[in-house]
Amino acid sequence: MRLVIFGPPGAGKGTQARLLEERRGITQISTGDILRAALEEETPLGQKAKSYVESGELVPDELVRKLAEQAIADEGYDDFVLDGYPRTQQQAEWLTKFLEEHEAPLDAVVSLEVPDEVLVRRLSRRRIHDETGETYHLDHNPPPDDVDPDLIVQRSDDEPETVRNRLAVYREETEPLASYYERQDALVSVDGVGNIEEVFQRIERVLGASERPA
Repeated sequence: MRLVIFGPPGAGKGTQARLLEERRGITQISTGDILRAALEEETPLGQKAKSYVESGELVPDELVRKLAEQAIADEGYDDFVLDGYPRTQQQAEWLTKFLEEHEAPLDAVVSLEVPDEVLVRRLSRRRIHDETGETYHLDHNPPPDDVDPDLIVQRSDDEPETVRNRLAVYREETEPLASYYERQDALVSVDGVGNIEEVFQRIERVLGASERPA
C-alpha cells in the first residue's frame, strides 16, 4: 500500500506509522528522521540542509521534497507510509505529480481526528529525559521509578500555550490538505481518541476497505 498519515501535532501519526510498519510490513517514511539521517551521514542533500539547520532556519521545501522523493524511490514506489509529509498543498501537489509520473498513486490518506483540547493535554503531559532523549508521557508511559526526576523535563514546545500556537499554525497551513485529498477521493478519517491499539484497529478497518485488488 501507498499511504499518507495526516493529522495535527500530538495526534499519534508517528506511533501509528510505526505500527503499520511492524504489522503490515510497509516502510515508515518520516521526513524528520530522513533529514536527521542525511545530516549524520553527510549525504549531498544532508550537506545542503546543514547550513539551514545550523543557522536555525527551516530547511527549504525543495530539499524536503527531494528527501521524500528519494526515500519513496528507495522503496520501489510502493509499500510505504509517509509521516510528516506533505505539510502544505504545494507539497501535496508535488507528491501527486511525482507519484503519477511513476504510476504509483496513493491508496489512502489517513486523517487522525483529535480535538484540540485533547491534543493540548497529550502534548503538555509529554516529558523528555534530559540526557538520553528518551520520551515519556506522564499518563501513558511514565518514567521508571529509578530515573532521577530532575532529569525528566518538559520541552518548551510542549508547554500548553506553545501547543495551542502550533495547532493554530497547523489549522491554517496543513488542515486544508484534507479538502485537497477529499477531492481526490483519497481521504479516510479516523477517530484518533483512545488508546494506541484502539486507534490502530480503526485504521485497519478503513484500510481494509481501501485495499488494491490483487
